[in-house]
Formats: sequence, structure tokens, C-alpha cells
Amino acid sequence: MRKLLKYLKKYKLESILAPLLKMTEAMFDLLVPLVMAQIIDVGIHNRDTGQILKMGGVLVLLGLVGLAFSLTAQYFSAKAAVGFGTAVRNELFKHINSLSYREIDTIGTSTLITRITSDINQVQSGVNLVLRLFLRSPFIVFGAMVMAFTVNVRAAMIFVVAIPLLSVVVFGVLLVSMPLYKKVQRQLDRVLLTTRENLLGARVVRAFNRQPDEITKFDEENDMLVRSQVFVGKVSALMNPATYIIVNAATIVLVWTGAWEVDEGIITQGEVVALVNYMSQILVELVKLANLIITISKSLACANRISAVFDVKGSIEEKNHEMEEADRTSAESGKAAGVPAAVPKVEFAGMDFCYAGAKEASLSDISFTAMSGQTIGVIGGTGSGKSTLVNLIPRFYDVTEGSVRIDGTDVRDYPVGQLRDKIGVVPQKAVLFKGTLRENMLWGKADATDEEIYAALDIAQAREFVDSKEQGLDLPIEQGGRNLSGGQRQRLTIARALVRQPEILILDDSASALDFATDAALRKAIRENTKEMTVFLVSQRATTIRNADKILVLDDGQLVGQGTHEELFDTCEVYREICLSQLSEKEVRARG
Repeated sequence: MRKLLKYLKKYKLESILAPLLKMTEAMFDLLVPLVMAQIIDVGIHNRDTGQILKMGGVLVLLGLVGLAFSLTAQYFSAKAAVGFGTAVRNELFKHINSLSYREIDTIGTSTLITRITSDINQVQSGVNLVLRLFLRSPFIVFGAMVMAFTVNVRAAMIFVVAIPLLSVVVFGVLLVSMPLYKKVQRQLDRVLLTTRENLLGARVVRAFNRQPDEITKFDEENDMLVRSQVFVGKVSALMNPATYIIVNAATIVLVWTGAWEVDEGIITQGEVVALVNYMSQILVELVKLANLIITISKSLACANRISAVFDVKGSIEEKNHEMEEADRTSAESGKAAGVPAAVPKVEFAGMDFCYAGAKEASLSDISFTAMSGQTIGVIGGTGSGKSTLVNLIPRFYDVTEGSVRIDGTDVRDYPVGQLRDKIGVVPQKAVLFKGTLRENMLWGKADATDEEIYAALDIAQAREFVDSKEQGLDLPIEQGGRNLSGGQRQRLTIARALVRQPEILILDDSASALDFATDAALRKAIRENTKEMTVFLVSQRATTIRNADKILVLDDGQLVGQGTHEELFDTCEVYREICLSQLSEKEVRARG
């Protein structure tokens, strides 16, 4: 929690004024029993109506002034808490976006969603209550005890015994409940994970008629969450009855002792009433403090979970210096000359890669070069490492051994922004965002003109269906592009990558939903309109990559072949098996 307190710096004034104003209100509350004692001992005892009215007016005044202080304190605490929550949420979102795929894979999406929503809301509530009550409640408790001593020392000794007992109960429950609330939050993560998987895979679940199994799985996780919450709730629930028993027992002793002292003339009836009022104030404030501590327990557990995310450092370390001027000038001059540069556009040199927590490398000893303007096909069986390979080019992951170079410079030596400006990526899963078609296209290039967007749509074979919608670039896109078919989404994501006219274009199995004719037209358009662009085509279709300038064949993380279609069909057994599993030998031999 201490790490998160820095986000309250902008609200120092509110964070100081809120508890001070609540303490001021508490001081007025502590005066009320003394005023009541005056009304009883002077006004009622002497039948002095003027004194009663005068002291009654003082009570009203104390109430109004206390209310004004309370409302002002509530405003400041709410402002500080909401501002704190907003700052933490913004910073956490920014931090999550700075993490590489490695960290996000390790932590888990469902956990991150819980921490940026539920956990931050819980911490925000805790901050609000702390500013309002954390100083006020103890101040009332100990202030009431001090005021009791001003009334009668002997009777006040009851307070000296009761308050430590109450503290033992309150803090004992706190120590027991804190670890339990952490367990509850972890189980909440599991429930959210189950829910997220079920919703994302709703079509698969229904296609295989697994609704009963998923319902059972969710019920089990939810029941475990309920049991955890009920158990910690029972522990926390012990606080209120235990504090009531102690306070009520102390009140009984106080009234019994007071009765004898009134009878002996040691104290007055009004002073006994004042002492009972102070005991009642202690009871009310301790109940508030108990509830506050429960909330603080939850908030601290959530704050530690949020801090744990902040403690995760991105494995992608960005160097502060820009790319060497000579390298940049050389690359630009090579491009301007319109001929293949001597330096490969992309080079993998003895590259190994292993996912976090994996026992074996996903890719081993990968070496190849791709020159400017070449089309590189990447093919292999499921799980062979095709997507992993191309994800290393924009540095979504860092290599374990060896290097990946662009224009002769290690990708780790580029500023991340500069590196990714060179690359257009179309991932396996076509992701579109809620908004208009134009807004989605501008993700590729923020200042793209309508002409540039339409040109990209033409290349991506998306212009026809966009024109058929008759809304042009103002076509509304629902969240995730759910108002479009799978093939339409894929073509739009390809167009989005083409808008920026990148030096390197990565198509990661991004035409799987397209029919063969559209796929062929797309490849032809890309080949004809991206002369200087280095294109990586990842696919499981042999027809998609057969005309590539170079084909990389992956098998179980190994580069088992590289070359043209004809060379690999004759020399690479893995490639030959893939081709013959999809095409006849005659079709394989024919030029596409």
C-alpha cells in the first residue's frame, strides 16, 4: 500500500483537511455529553427553563457546526479518493501496456482485469474511509476516555479496562482476516478466468454441447469463492458482537457504580448520564472502526495485488539512444537507390527462444536472411513456432540467445516506437475496435488521408464489401468487429496494416477465413503494390506461400528447410509432406 500512496500527492491538501475536519467534528461530539449533564444537573434539577433552552440551543449549534464540518470533510475525502483511484488506474493501465507478451502471458489477462477494476475500486473505498474515520474513530474513543476522567476518575477506570479489551478483539480479528481476504481475491481471479473463458469460447462450448460441463465448472469455482467469503465473513462478524458485549458489560458496571456514587453524593445524575453517553460514543465509534478495519483489510490485500503488478518489470528494456546515424543513413540511401541493400532487411542469427516457465526452447538455432522487397513464406505444422518466429521481429518477445536484426541493427538497439513504426503486423486473430471504419484504419497511420485508406482497402480486397455497405469510411464497427464476418474482419485488419506503408509487413495466418480466390487476389495485390516492402506470410496453406521468394519450413521449433517451393519440395521431407497432404503432386508441380 505504501507504494501507492504517492498517487495521493496531488491531493495533499484534501488528504490533510479531511481528517482534520472530521477530528474537529469529533471535538464537538465530545462536548455534547457535558452539555447534557448541564441540562440535567442545572436546568432540570433547578427547574430553570431558561437554562434548558440555552443549553438546548448550544446542542443545536453543536449539531449544525458538526454537520458543516462533516460535509466538508466528506467532500475532501471523496475528491482525494476518487482522484487517487483515477491516478492509480491510469498508471496501472499505462504500466500494463509497457509489459511485453512474456509478462502478460505469465500474469494472465483475467488477473489484470480484476486488478485494474475490482481491486482499485476496493482500494479507493478504503482510502475514502481512512480519510474520514481512521483518525476520527480513535480520537473519539480516547477522547471519550479523557473526558470521562474530567467527570469522575473512579468511574473512568472502567474505560481504562474496556478500551484495551476492545482493542485486542478488533486487532485480533484484523490479523486473522487479512490473509483470508487475500485468499478470497485469488479465488475471485479464478471465477473471473472461468467466466472469461466461457464467454470468449461461447461458440465452441455450444458447438460441442458442453454447457452443462461449463456450468458445473463455474459452480465449483463460484461455490469455493462463496465458502471463502462466508468463512472470512464469519470471522469478521465476530467483531461486532464481541465489541457490543464488552461495551454493554462496561455500561452495566458504569451504571451500577454510578448509582452508588449518586446515592452517596459523589457525582451527580447528569454526570452519570454523561459517562453513559461517552460509553455509547465509544461503542458506536468502535463499530465504525471495526467495519473500517474490515474494509482496510480488503483494501490492503487489493493494494498488495496492485503493487505486485507494478513490481513486474517489462522484459523489453529500451535503450535511451537513437539508432546510429550512419546505419540510418545507409538504410535510407539503399532504399532511395531502389536496389536491394547489401545489408539484409531482416536477419536471424543463431536465434533461440524460450517462453517464460517453459522447460524447452520453442525455437532453436534459427538463422536466415530476408532482403528488402522479398516475400518470405513461413510454414509448418501446428505448434511448430511460426507465430513465435514473426513475433520476435517487432520485439513482442526478446530472444533468449542469438539476435534478430533489421537493417543490420539488433532490434534490441532500436527504440521500440521507432522499430514498430517500420513494421505492420496482422495477427492471427482479427481484432477491430468499436468506432467507425476510418477510426480503425487510423490506428495504422494517424494522419492517413481517405485516399490512402481506400488504396489500402483496394489492396486488401476489402473495397467491394465496404462500398456495398453504402456508408463509406463512416461504416460503424461494433466491439471486436462482431457486425462483420470473419473474412471481412481479416481483410480490414490487413488494410489497417497496409495504411502505414511499413517497410516490413507480417501476415500471421491472417487470411485463413478467406476463400482461395480472394486469398490469391490478395497475395497478387500485395506483390504488385508493395515492391519495396519485405513481406512475411505465415500460413498452413501451401498454396499461400508457394510463390514466395523464400520459404522457411519449421518443425517442432527447428528450421528444417529454407528455399523456393521447387527446391524444398525436392529436398525437404517435411515440406513435401505438407504439400502432398493438401495438393496432388501435379498441382504441387504446377506454378501458382
